[in-house]
Amino acid sequence: MSVKNWIAAARPRTLPLSLASIILGSFLAAGSSVSTGHFSWTIALLAALTTIFLQVLSNFANDYGDAVSGKDTELRVGPRRAVATGDITKEAMMRGIIITSVLSLASGIWLLVIAFFGAGPKLFWFFLILGLLSIAAAIGYTNGKRPYGYAGFGDIAVLLFFGWVGVLGTYFLHTLSFSPILLLPATSVGLFATGVLNINNIRDIETDTLTGKRSIPARIGLPLAIRYHWGLLLAGMFCALAYSFLTSAPAVGYLYVLTFPLFVVNGRFVATHKRPAELNARLGQLALSTLLFVILFGLGQVLA
Repeated sequence: MSVKNWIAAARPRTLPLSLASIILGSFLAAGSSVSTGHFSWTIALLAALTTIFLQVLSNFANDYGDAVSGKDTELRVGPRRAVATGDITKEAMMRGIIITSVLSLASGIWLLVIAFFGAGPKLFWFFLILGLLSIAAAIGYTNGKRPYGYAGFGDIAVLLFFGWVGVLGTYFLHTLSFSPILLLPATSVGLFATGVLNINNIRDIETDTLTGKRSIPARIGLPLAIRYHWGLLLAGMFCALAYSFLTSAPAVGYLYVLTFPLFVVNGRFVATHKRPAELNARLGQLALSTLLFVILFGLGQVLA
């Protein structure tokens, strides 16, 4: 088992998408004019570190769960999986899951101590429970007696954790405040992240159907899954525009609109693909488009 195999199992290409919500929440905090706290580089970096550990944990757990359950087969067209191919043993991957769980928890506690120092214990314990739920969600996606990812609930989890919890939680850690209007940009990021998962599930629709994995595309079929994908992208763009309109953003606050053609291109490629393997490139393209959207959206908030 080489370092190269562990790096591949960690799937570093998924990290930009997982960091998008942290970046957006931090940008919103930096541009906030009404808050109890203030933007902190320490909080931003610790939130990013905790998120990286959680994402790697999720990738290790998914690799392990898919191999143990038999969902990974020789028909898979996605990236090579470490446990299923024998690159990493099940026992070693379980140790990797335990280590990344501990690192996620330690980093998260450090973050909460700094964010809520002097703010009282209630906030600390609330966010600690939220962090433990995040760890449980990362592991439970493909593991346990009833993995929720195999039942088609992965989309809800991505919207929740990559969107609402990630953006609003990061904003609160910085500012110790909350505004309902922020649900709109948080939903945008969550929907785009769900789109990445949907591409993955469209690519694997045939093998998922054969192995009993009931993702949304496997449940509704390819034509409706493509319509669903368009719905995710368009709804994400609409939420961002609604936020800018409702907050009377100046022209610079609409910088993110420059990324919209990238989402349209992604939707068209997904709708017209001929072979499942062609969608592998669309996964990365949508993830990077989401990251660019977040950066331009955040810059617009700060400059405004």
